[in-house]
Amino acid sequence: MMRRVSELHYRSSRIFRVLGNPTAYQIIKSLAKGKKKPSNIAAELKLSLPTVSNTLRNLRQLDLVRYENLKDGKVYFIKEEMIISVLDEVELLVKRIKTREY
Repeated sequence: MMRRVSELHYRSSRIFRVLGNPTAYQIIKSLAKGKKKPSNIAAELKLSLPTVSNTLRNLRQLDLVRYENLKDGKVYFIKEEMIISVLDEVELLVKRIKTREY
């Protein structure tokens, strides 16, 4: 039983580790608006295509994003919509922490 919990915690921490990269965070926020090609994401976020492609690969390995092959290339989309809610909740937490007085 303990091993299962450890695996859950490990996988959860991997998601936070990848999303700790501002580029990955921005890409998820961008894909929350709809399916996009890597070149469109790169142009929108003013990032290099290799940077976007590498980050998409990391997000794909975590099963957060997927792609479809089209005639003119790949188009990426969010596989698990729950991640958008998670990011929204984290942003609310940050706002709450930021406005709290100590």
